[in-house]
Amino acid sequence: MPPFNLTSLTPATFILAGIPGMEKSHIWISIPFCSIYLAALLGNSVLLFVIRTEHSLHQPMYLFLSMLAVADLMLSTTTVPKMLALFWFRAGEISFDACLTQMFFLHFSFSAESVILLAMAFDRFVAICYPLQHAAVLTQSAVVKTGLVALLRSFCIIFPCIFLLKRLPFCGHNVIPHTYCEHMGIARLACADISINVLYGLAVPFAAIVVDVVLIAVSYVLILLALFRLPSRTARHKAFNTCVSHVCVILLFYIPAFFTVLTHRFGREIPHHIHILLANLYVLFPPLMNPVVYGVRTQQIKEKVMKVFICPKSRLLQE
Repeated sequence: MPPFNLTSLTPATFILAGIPGMEKSHIWISIPFCSIYLAALLGNSVLLFVIRTEHSLHQPMYLFLSMLAVADLMLSTTTVPKMLALFWFRAGEISFDACLTQMFFLHFSFSAESVILLAMAFDRFVAICYPLQHAAVLTQSAVVKTGLVALLRSFCIIFPCIFLLKRLPFCGHNVIPHTYCEHMGIARLACADISINVLYGLAVPFAAIVVDVVLIAVSYVLILLALFRLPSRTARHKAFNTCVSHVCVILLFYIPAFFTVLTHRFGREIPHHIHILLANLYVLFPPLMNPVVYGVRTQQIKEKVMKVFICPKSRLLQE
């Protein structure tokens, strides 16, 4: 018997079905999704512009924040434009290679963002627990190396998924009941054993994220212990305020992610369209809220935004 030609069993295209059972509401759903996406683009772009142009913000905390904004833009831009094309023009067709590319950058940006949040937690830990050594430990070189580590780790974790999918034969239907391509959504269309995909897709990325979460939790336990030891209530309050924004961003990132993963794996009774809606909100909500949280909670950023965007207009009106 001749061996299977797996190349011939690789589909030319997949069809993204959107939100199953809610096809008639796609246009209405697209309105808030598009609005959130545009607001996220604006918020993160303003954040990047302000940090780039204001030299006083070229500190580790704000450099990590700019990395977070880039990861947020990648996370949403990888998925939302194709999602809106599907909703508006029923353009659900996507090539096999484009689907793999979307899957890679989706999971890559998620993993990179997790590393960045860990780096931000370490920055707060050093700033509060060892303030005299903060400038020596978190130099610009250390920040750049951290960014490279985030890229390298994310690449090493996610890149094998491409080969795990390319080895599979796809001889059945090619309709993905989702608005974007993700690893297990593609793997489930294969007409072969996908146990390796299930094991790798759940164990390796999930373990890496859990390690990040544990290290972030340890950092904040140590930070809280250090705060309780501070003799001045004013000093405690000031140090606590510097952590609140980061804690809010952490919760906005990890809670929807873990909820989506757990309901997808174990929530058999939850309707499928709820899974898809939650997955869509996950790629939209954190990129929207992160610049809002830091813009509202961080005095330096508020002042610089006012300086860059509002003060020049005031001067023009006076003239």
